[in-house]
Formats: sequence, C-alpha cells, structure tokens
Amino acid sequence: MHAADGSTSLTTGLLSTRAHLTPDREALLVVETGERCTYAELNTRACRLANFMQDELGVGQGDRVSILAQNGIEYLDLFYGLAKIGAIFAPLNWRLTGHELEYIVNDLEPKVLLVGPEYTGIAGELRDVAPVPHRVGLEDPLLPGGRTYREIESASADEPDQPPISPDDPYCILYTSGTTGKPKGALIPHRQILWNCINTVISWGLTEKDVSPVYTPLFHAGGLFAFMTPLLYAGGRVLLARGFDPEESLRTIVAEGCTVILGVPTLFQMWRESEAYNDADFSRVHFFINGGAAIPLDLMRAWRDEKGVVFRQGYGLTEVGPNCFTMTDEDSARISGSVGKPVFHSRMRLVDPATLEDAPEGLPGELIIAGPHVSTGYWRNPEATAEALVDGPSGPWFRTGDTAHRDEDGNYTIIGRYKDMIKSGGENVYAAEVEAVFRSHPAVAECALIGAPDEKWGEVGLMVVVFANGESASPQDLLDFCSEKLARFKLPKEIVVTDALPYSPYGKVEKVKLREKYVG
Repeated sequence: MHAADGSTSLTTGLLSTRAHLTPDREALLVVETGERCTYAELNTRACRLANFMQDELGVGQGDRVSILAQNGIEYLDLFYGLAKIGAIFAPLNWRLTGHELEYIVNDLEPKVLLVGPEYTGIAGELRDVAPVPHRVGLEDPLLPGGRTYREIESASADEPDQPPISPDDPYCILYTSGTTGKPKGALIPHRQILWNCINTVISWGLTEKDVSPVYTPLFHAGGLFAFMTPLLYAGGRVLLARGFDPEESLRTIVAEGCTVILGVPTLFQMWRESEAYNDADFSRVHFFINGGAAIPLDLMRAWRDEKGVVFRQGYGLTEVGPNCFTMTDEDSARISGSVGKPVFHSRMRLVDPATLEDAPEGLPGELIIAGPHVSTGYWRNPEATAEALVDGPSGPWFRTGDTAHRDEDGNYTIIGRYKDMIKSGGENVYAAEVEAVFRSHPAVAECALIGAPDEKWGEVGLMVVVFANGESASPQDLLDFCSEKLARFKLPKEIVVTDALPYSPYGKVEKVKLREKYVG
C-alpha cells in the first residue's frame, strides 16, 4: 500500500498486503457468533471504518479514537483501519471504574469514543466530566438520534488515501498503571508493530498453518500483539473470543485445531480444573505459552506430565512488546522457569539500577532492552519518558524495572521487580495508586500494599493499614469506599491493621519487613 507521497508504508498496509496475497484464506473466527472472515473481508471492513471515520467524523492523522467494549471484530476494524489514515488506536480498559477512566479520557482527548452495550452507563458518567466530540454506540445510539456502528457498512470500501507516516509516528496508545498513581499512555509507534510481528514470526516459528485463540482483552498489548497481529501478518488464523469460559474454550481449541496458545496463570489453572481438560486432545498444539505473570512451576510441570505438551514461559511489557524472549521446544522443559533467550532483533543488558553500568557477569541486574520494538515513550509525559528511556550503547534503552539473571548459555530468568508492582491474574497493580485511594479514607493515616501468593490469581494485594488516632473502620467499609475509585482487580484481597509501619532511615516504608511478617 502506498502513502500519499508515493512511499510504501509497511505498517499501514499490513492487512491490505496480506489480503492481496491470500484474499480468500480464512483469517478470523468470532467464537460467540460463529462469523468467519477471509483476509479480503477483513480488509474491506477496515477500509469502510477508515473512510467512515475520515469522511463522516473528520478523523485525521494524529487523532485518537477509543473503544470501550468487550472483545469483538470492531477492535480489528479499528486497529487496521485507523492506521490507513494515520489516526491512533487508543482502546480503554473496561475493567476500570468511571473515576479511573475520567483521567485517561481527559489525558487522551480522543476525537471518537465507541461504546459497547455493557458500558453505556459508564459512558453516561463520563459525558460531562470527560467530553468527547463523537460518541458511537456499537449496537444502539448512546443518545436519541446518535451514531451507531452499523453506519460504517455504507461507507466506501476503497482503500483511503494515506498521509506520509514515519516509523516513529504513533500507531497505538495503550495505558498502563503508573507508579506514581496516574496511568501513563505508552506510545506504540508503527515500527514497533512491524518489528513485533517480524520478531515473533521468526523467533517463535509461526507459519500460515498456525491457529491461535485470543482470550485476553484487546485493550492489552498481550491480546493485540502476542499472537493476533503476528499471526495475521504470517497469514494464519485467529479465533477471537468475547469472554472466557474454561469448558467452552477448551472445546473450541480442540475443535478448531489450535496450534499455539497464550494464557496467563489464572487461565491455565482454570483450564486444568475444568471437566473438558481430562479428555482434551492437544495433539495439534505446537506449544502453550504463559504470559502476564510468572506461572508456578508445579502447574507448568502438571500440564507437561498430564497432557504431554510443550509449555513455555514468556515475558514482555507494553512498552517493548509482549514477545521479548524465545526458546526451543527441547529447552522449554530443561530451563523451566526461565524465559529463554532474546528474540532475533533485540538487545538486552543487565545493569546496576543506580549507575546503569553493566552488572558483573553471573550476577543479577535490572533488565534493560533496546531494539526497533521499543516504544517512543509516554503520551504527554516527558518526565516518565526520560525516566524510562536512557541513552547507552546502541540505545535508547528501556528500563523494565525487573531484576533478571542470565546463565552461561544466555538464558534469562526474571527474579523480581524493582518497581513496586503486583501482578494479579495478568494485570499490573501499582501500589502507589491503590495506597493513594486508601489514604483518602478519613480513618486511614498510613497504609502499604504488598503482594501475597494466591493459587488462582498468582498474586493478590494485602493492604497493611494504620488508623488515625481515635478512628477505625472495618475491612469491608474500606473496600466499599475504594471500590468506587478502583477496578475490582486492584482491590486488596486482605486488609490487616497494625499500630505502625516500618520505615527506613530515608523515610521509605520497608516492605521487605512487611512481607516477612505477613507473607513469610
């Protein structure tokens, strides 16, 4: 596909080029409806979306378009269609409360917000506090006489004229929780999309014969980029699910002949506990891969022993892509717990987090990553960008905040996090954000959030609270207060009360001591 200046835009033409190469090949199955789309049909939908946005709503290069909805084919229309006109795809996390989304929408300032039927209430809450020029209902109008997604069907199916697009121009903005309590919009440039596709296809051995289900939300980098976009780049087939049911999903995986399957620890545990697991035939599966958070080794071994499958551990971040390491099938069991070696077009270093000098060989250090798959920083947040992206040999390098160890064969193992963050069910929960909300309760003087192991979610929050003089509140009162401002997955699963928090000489809460006392 050619831009207006005659140059070839590799990312804006990802779908149109694939549709030209294999127009009649099936690209997508929408699990809940049974709808199947070829590559040509998917590209036609993306063109109609692009033309509707451009001609009817005035969306142009650099404008942001958001969606608040469960997984659906509309996400693919937006992802591929907006790129054709240089607009920016900025999906919203439907797990967040209206209070949390208010900040993001005002920071993002999207020109269009598409809303699924489940979220019309939240959209109504946001109407006055976070105004958006155009709101489109996926099914019914949000207001009498308002726009609906069905109007896109009448738009032109021609490829739209494309503006000149730089590899560093933003393709997506994906919000991640901020360590200071405010979410940050990670700028995902066009080159990052392309190089994630190339790295994944080459390093993970994907082909046009592969089939993969998507059960993770498409507002996440994992849902968009772990398998969906690389596999559509390679000409494979994707199964898109609106939600997750362990029984139905396993039956679908077997019936559709899925070959590469991503999950998070919670999904793998739920699958193993389901009735469908015992009789599931995974003979056509090349490998399972866990992402989002480290999986218990016993659970990984159980899958291998009980089902005879290849099972890998992945690692990635929104800012560098979800697929940063790889391993062979043979190594996946031998180095169980490791994330393997860096993917093909990527560079990794382990450094002292204070000096950013290389850590001594054999010793752990903070993992930093460089390559064409690294983001350009954060939307309207130069301070966070400067903190995350640092100059260095063949830089810039992205600071992951994770501690890792590299063995003599070059395999990496993620040890822990420098950043104060909990990973619960594949979701990032930043302590600063949760603590700020708890401290706003009139009875709370101090608090500290730590992670506690959990069989289902991998890790959950444990909040240690110090009450103000003469004040008190029940754990349920505190949770009820905070549930209006925090998504459910961010709420701690346990609250303990103490007389005082341990502080270091530098005035920081010593969470190591809290973990020793309350977690062990």
